[in-house]
Amino acid sequence: MRWIGAFLILLATTWTGFETARRLSERPRQLRQLKVALQSLEAEIMYGHTPLAEAALHLAKQLSFPFSRFFSQFAEALQTGETTVKQAWEESLRNVWKATALKHGEFEVMKQFGETLGQYDRMAQQKQIALAIVHLEREEQDALDKKARYEKMAKSLGILTGLLLVILLI
Repeated sequence: MRWIGAFLILLATTWTGFETARRLSERPRQLRQLKVALQSLEAEIMYGHTPLAEAALHLAKQLSFPFSRFFSQFAEALQTGETTVKQAWEESLRNVWKATALKHGEFEVMKQFGETLGQYDRMAQQKQIALAIVHLEREEQDALDKKARYEKMAKSLGILTGLLLVILLI
């Protein structure tokens, strides 16, 4: 019975370490996906002259979860016409944010971008998109640094913590 308990403790702590490492490696990937989404939105607005709700639907079809859900919710909120662009953006962002590996800094960048969305002409909107992309690139670099520094450590720490607990309990 002791060995089963020890195995379960080791399994739980190892899983925790690997889950932490997965989130560290998922964050840069999601930031790249978010930058691509903003670049696609820019192309839809600037060159396709596509309405915002339709552009969001196009993006929802191109992206994977969780950003596909974000843009589909955003498009639905815009199509109902019961809310402003800013409110629809922020509500969709809040609904999806917990499913991402992203941090509060990225949330603030996206929230601020949503406040400017649809407020300006095409050229000014293009500058706002470029500004958001620059901020996301900075966050992506930070995420890559943290991944390089802490991913392997998180895995090792999970295993070693489990071993320590098992040794102390046996």
